[in-house]
Amino acid sequence: MHMYELPRFRCLSLLRLKPKTKHQPNKILAQLIIHDLKSPTLLAKLIEQYCSLSSTRRAQLIFSHFHYPNLFLFNTLIRCTQPQESIHIFANWVSKHDLVFDDFTCLYVLGSCARSPSSSTLWLGRQIHAQALKFGFMSNILLATTFIHFYANNRDICSARKVFDEMTKRSLVTWNAMITGYSSQKEKAKECARDALLLFRDMVVDLCGEKPNDTTMVCVLSSSSQVGVLESGVCIHGYIEKTICKPENDVYIGTGLVDMYSKCGCLDSALNIFSEMKVKNVLTWTAMATCLAIHGKGKEALELLDAMAVGGVKPNAVTFTSLFSACCHACLVEEGLHLFHNMESKFGLEPQIQHYGCVVDLLGRAGHLKEAYEFIAGMPVEPDVILWRSLLSACKIHGDVVLGEKVAKMLLHSQQVKNSVVSYYTGEDYVALSNVFASAERWEEVEMVRKEMKVKKIETKPGASLVQAINHHLLEV
Repeated sequence: MHMYELPRFRCLSLLRLKPKTKHQPNKILAQLIIHDLKSPTLLAKLIEQYCSLSSTRRAQLIFSHFHYPNLFLFNTLIRCTQPQESIHIFANWVSKHDLVFDDFTCLYVLGSCARSPSSSTLWLGRQIHAQALKFGFMSNILLATTFIHFYANNRDICSARKVFDEMTKRSLVTWNAMITGYSSQKEKAKECARDALLLFRDMVVDLCGEKPNDTTMVCVLSSSSQVGVLESGVCIHGYIEKTICKPENDVYIGTGLVDMYSKCGCLDSALNIFSEMKVKNVLTWTAMATCLAIHGKGKEALELLDAMAVGGVKPNAVTFTSLFSACCHACLVEEGLHLFHNMESKFGLEPQIQHYGCVVDLLGRAGHLKEAYEFIAGMPVEPDVILWRSLLSACKIHGDVVLGEKVAKMLLHSQQVKNSVVSYYTGEDYVALSNVFASAERWEEVEMVRKEMKVKKIETKPGASLVQAINHHLLEV
């Protein structure tokens, strides 16, 4: 064997190992320089090691120092760095150097843009899309699928669907990306959920023997929960039983079914699925607690906390939000306050703003308005408008005009301080104050508030109602 090969193989074997200390890559780099080893494979492995130790700057220096016009090294650097750094490196090199990138470069940068959604990453992704179309990269199924994921994460679901529709060939991952994209949209959630179910129907027909997997079904169940059509959910449940697995054997599908039946109003079905599940995680317990809360079973929801401890599952912040909601619906004031005080001392969870909001709602619903006001005043965190609006609503319900006027004026003042131009959100608060006066038949004050709204040109958001018409095509799966 040639003497040149000995240090090369020695360095390569070391680079394949996980670095034990931050100095190990430095020693290997020294050997590469001493023996003049500039192999792209070795340098790429070294870049991977530096990135695994969060030494991104050293990884960039390697690429810059050896100055390879080597796309393989550039792609390695983009792939291994953190999303924000990866985007910055790509934008910097493409703008300042004559480096032509390939479909793998697009793939790695898009992955970073998908993990860091913002207006700037959306703009960059669209530029990459234009280049991918120009150079014919869109025939790469994995790249096209990544574009779907990228657009969906950046809330541009229309562009994601356009990419999907233009694909001549799709994999199971592609279908899952589009369905997941629909089910994750917060704006027009019900409309997107319906589109996800229609797409799932097409998927079953078009996949030609490649059946949906558990990832598909979890997203479809989430969409079914959003739509709230029981018939559709039952059909999906039957499809899972027939073609995928028994729900009690898959914790994620089982949890999805509990959530779906809960939001479709079937408490007994949710309880049956929950009781049959062999393994339950914190999401499962939280879904069941939410279900019991929705159906006014406050005491039963609180009993889950002890059952979780027996099962060795620790509740999280969302679990407590569901339990507080259960206390609110069942008017369990003492139990809810006891739970709040034990949250940090017993379970090691610091209350967040939404938990304080639940307690305010709990006290307000029960008519303990003074206690709710004092609770807000004594909070260690700054109260948001949601807390004040919750208390204002309780004042209207219980007819406490004095406190309601006080809370409303504080709320209006805080909103005017935050917004130099009064927005329509402030209009909601004026209407709430007007309603407090109206409930006490103080019509002069009502007229005064309405006149002030006209003077300030505050427009209220019009009310709306929704009628859900069952689309029987959704059931044909």
